[in-house]
Amino acid sequence: MKYIKRNIESTIIKYLKIFPAVGLTGPRQSGKSTMLLNLLSSKYEYVTLDDIGIRDFFYRDPEGFMKRYSGKTIFDEVQYVPELFNYIKMRIDKNRDKKGQYILTGSSNFTFLKSVSESLAGRIGLLTLLPFEYSELPDNFRNTSIYKGSYPELIKLRYKNINHWYSSYVNTYLEKDVRSLSNIGDLRDFLSFLKLISSRTSQILILTEISKEIGVAVSTIKKWVSILEASYVIFLLKPYYKNIGKRLVKSPKLYFYDTGLSVYLSGLSDTNINKTQFKGIFFENYIVAELYKKNEHLKLNSDFYFLRTSNGAEIDLIKSLKGKNVYYEIKGSATMRQEFIDTIRKIVPDKEKGYVIYQGKDYELNKSFSFINYRNILQ
Repeated sequence: MKYIKRNIESTIIKYLKIFPAVGLTGPRQSGKSTMLLNLLSSKYEYVTLDDIGIRDFFYRDPEGFMKRYSGKTIFDEVQYVPELFNYIKMRIDKNRDKKGQYILTGSSNFTFLKSVSESLAGRIGLLTLLPFEYSELPDNFRNTSIYKGSYPELIKLRYKNINHWYSSYVNTYLEKDVRSLSNIGDLRDFLSFLKLISSRTSQILILTEISKEIGVAVSTIKKWVSILEASYVIFLLKPYYKNIGKRLVKSPKLYFYDTGLSVYLSGLSDTNINKTQFKGIFFENYIVAELYKKNEHLKLNSDFYFLRTSNGAEIDLIKSLKGKNVYYEIKGSATMRQEFIDTIRKIVPDKEKGYVIYQGKDYELNKSFSFINYRNILQ
């Protein structure tokens, strides 16, 4: 399949002109290596530390290793050799004004950031590559990506045998990432936890409820959530507090970066999901994740929140940038209903914009409030 250009490419080029090193993290199979090889193979040497022979070379002769790879180099899966960060630091410090010396990639944010903070603080620009954005996908895959997923390999397979692919992905993730990040005694409990939260996507994360249902301590659930965040399976949306007071719900909401994975873990499929009560939560997850991906890939620097008051009034998403907010209600319906915009009208301050993202036609109610089809806002 022909290589699909990624929106983050322009950001990477910009960062290579600003920083001595660029760090690129993201989930397994998000396309980090493929993108870098297509974008920079003519200018950078590619070295994967997933190769045990390459790792052995470093540990036997680190000085010789650095001499061998003294030019512009992409070090892939650098979390396998955390000691390499110190050697890169020494090389950069010999010529701090030289930009774009190294590109470092990793699949674990926790391990990667720990090494960066200890060795490369102030010397590296950090970016994240997530699965395909809606606007990056070929037209014939865009509508189905909501429930079938956006990982590059799924697109390459044209969504054939996706359950087999996700099964393999989950097993690989459990074996590689989970075991490397934490000493989890019973992987079956962790998998049960993963399946449970997949059906609670787009909902407020209440650790005590999950703890009771699975039968493990709250502290363990909290650790597992951190592991899923660090390996880019889920992200948490914080509640918005400013100028509202204590009436708000304070727990975060949980979302999957890839809705196809959450659908798979829930035991559903795109053929039966429309018949379940879960259709709306997966649609909301998809929209929030897509806007989040665009923000990360283009480094737009917006902050994302949700708002829910103690009496149940809710706004699904608030996008905040430099003190200005845009408010979104997300509805899986294709039918325009007045009640969809009632909460936004009550809460949105004057001179700020509110939208209902849904599957129907665009309609501007007035200068402050509009209905907008999700395809138009994502592309």
